[in-house]
Amino acid sequence: MRLTTDLWVSAYLTRLRLADIPVYVTAKGDATAGAVIVKCATLDGQAHAVQRSYDLMTGARVWVTLAQGPEADVDATLRRQRDRDPDLWVIEVEDRQGRTLLDQPGLAD
Repeated sequence: MRLTTDLWVSAYLTRLRLADIPVYVTAKGDATAGAVIVKCATLDGQAHAVQRSYDLMTGARVWVTLAQGPEADVDATLRRQRDRDPDLWVIEVEDRQGRTLLDQPGLAD
């Protein structure tokens, strides 16, 4: 049984806030099954965005890089993705160290 997207997002936001990492939902998608993209702005004009994908070799769900580089370029990529998929959630994390916590148990898999 899978978690609904809005429940997963709520739990993710809570974990980030408990770690004192600023986070914002910049686009809210479908509450039950919308895909999620996490953008991390490092506050130096750079950013990267990751999305969930399947590793075809192992069948595991993994986070893969969608875009990386100047923040304006990453934002343009996210706008195009959102134009194609209005059910898409976009979460923006702001952290100079680039932490998203997506490598932690419960979020990595």
